Amino acid sequence: MSARLLLAITLCAAGSANAAPLVCARNPQALAALSHLRSALRDDRFVTYEPTTLKVWNGVKSPADAPSIRADLRVLRDKFDALVTYDALHGAEQIAPLAAQLQFHALIIGVWNPADDAEVTAALAAARAYPHLVVGISLGNETIFAHRSDPATLVARVAQIRAQAPGVALTTTEPFHIYYQPASQALLQQLDFLLVNIHPVFQPWFRDAPDSNAAQFVVNVLTKLRPLACGPLLVKETGVPTAPAAAGYSPERQASFYRELRRVLTPTPAQAFAYFAAFDAPWRASDASPAPGAHPEEAHWGLFDSARRPKPAASELPALPAQR
Repeated sequence: MSARLLLAITLCAAGSANAAPLVCARNPQALAALSHLRSALRDDRFVTYEPTTLKVWNGVKSPADAPSIRADLRVLRDKFDALVTYDALHGAEQIAPLAAQLQFHALIIGVWNPADDAEVTAALAAARAYPHLVVGISLGNETIFAHRSDPATLVARVAQIRAQAPGVALTTTEPFHIYYQPASQALLQQLDFLLVNIHPVFQPWFRDAPDSNAAQFVVNVLTKLRPLACGPLLVKETGVPTAPAAAGYSPERQASFYRELRRVLTPTPAQAFAYFAAFDAPWRASDASPAPGAHPEEAHWGLFDSARRPKPAASELPALPAQR
């Protein structure tokens, strides 16, 4: 590792994580859920999942159907036993019952729009129906980064939902630099655990750096985030797209990155990472993004392609038993 790249990694990971120590709002009624989550972080293999038949065009979602979700999960179950989702509606209501049937061990349900009462109700219904599967709910994905919400609004929403379901562990998901901001401190104090997106591919040094640097960057960021979290940490999104090749992406580099990440980030009850993502999603190349410009790589994050065929990163993973 060159001194220049090591310096870049250290500075990028450091951010402004010098805020005063958190005073965490502990929720004793969520201790059982957090215990389950900690065990899952240590013992299970997480992957982020959106159904292959879900499509979003011009902001309109076409729902996924139960047979396709079952087919997706059957493919994933050989390599993964824990899921993180993004939506609780549009067919995603079927994920929890199908995951339970296929003996997944843990599920973190994503709520795309925390302000949508119907979506929150669906997520809570799944958590109540499958308490031995659902380990938490994430209220939004990059809503602060995309200017779809703000910390104060999320703090109020967490309080409202906790009053309805105090036994459910709650969090949100943001890129790591959002959590460094002083404005996020009040939100961090209210979260039972922390989901974070850490993408080395968006750092200016990534293309010419060895994959060991990219993996170490993820670890460096987690080290800086640890004092800011009131519970366990899961890196929800990290990885390397498999295309376009002109941008330096390939199936081989994706597999290499995950090999390096497994080497330097051993799962523990306090922290782990999820593979991002389960399947390619061609529609995402044209999806709205909070970052300006075209993003063709967004279609190619999957460890499986959109036809459910494994890429090298998936093929390299040892198969998991159906039960442990």
